[in-house]
Amino acid sequence: MSSLIIDINADVGEGIGNEAELMPFISSCNIACGGHAGDDETMKSVIELAKAHGVKIGAHPSFPDKENFGRVAIDMPYTALFKSLEEQTCRLIHHLDNARLSLHHIKPHGALYNKAAKDKNIAMVIVELLKSFAIPVYLYVPYKSVIADIAVKNHIPIIYEAFADRNYNADLSLVSRTAPNALIEEADALFNHVYCMVDEKKVKTINGKQIPIQAHTFCIHGDNPEAIHLLKNLRSRLADNQIQVL
Repeated sequence: MSSLIIDINADVGEGIGNEAELMPFISSCNIACGGHAGDDETMKSVIELAKAHGVKIGAHPSFPDKENFGRVAIDMPYTALFKSLEEQTCRLIHHLDNARLSLHHIKPHGALYNKAAKDKNIAMVIVELLKSFAIPVYLYVPYKSVIADIAVKNHIPIIYEAFADRNYNADLSLVSRTAPNALIEEADALFNHVYCMVDEKKVKTINGKQIPIQAHTFCIHGDNPEAIHLLKNLRSRLADNQIQVL
């Protein structure tokens, strides 16, 4: 096949402490900015690591809920949600400014990400956040999602994202983390999962069917116990197949 270029991202600054090991193998990162995890010190330290490795930096805001790690949808007024997301993102931007770096993208976290994929009101809150910035910032979104459609209609630059270490349902939603087959933790299975999405633009779902999908950036969760091993193997095998990570 001809040479292809993709991005590999990871969620960082979430208290795992493995960012120094992750950075050499990823090309963009999503930094927790206080909603579900993270504080000023973790943001600054991860920014410095990303800067040293030339990794693009994104904000990873969430429902303001550290107790549940942002994995539970919160029923809150849309104005309050906007304010929280704005505060989280601007907190990260402040540290980026000090490091003389720019925000590359925003990727909602956890329940906020999943909710925005289907709920137009939540999606619109996030899109309004992107519209509030003076310079364009990319939005990482799942393929065929409500938030992707709304972002495009509002002239927000999007990058389709897929998950390297998560299994998919037939509707392109992620298998719930409560299910035993939610995570992909075996290196060969993860490579085959990603390669199919890159080369054939299809994803094999848990019912065995292959569903069309588009993605340029692929996420490996930093809290996956096998994250470093999976990334090393993935990068090596992508290179063997003329797929660049930039």
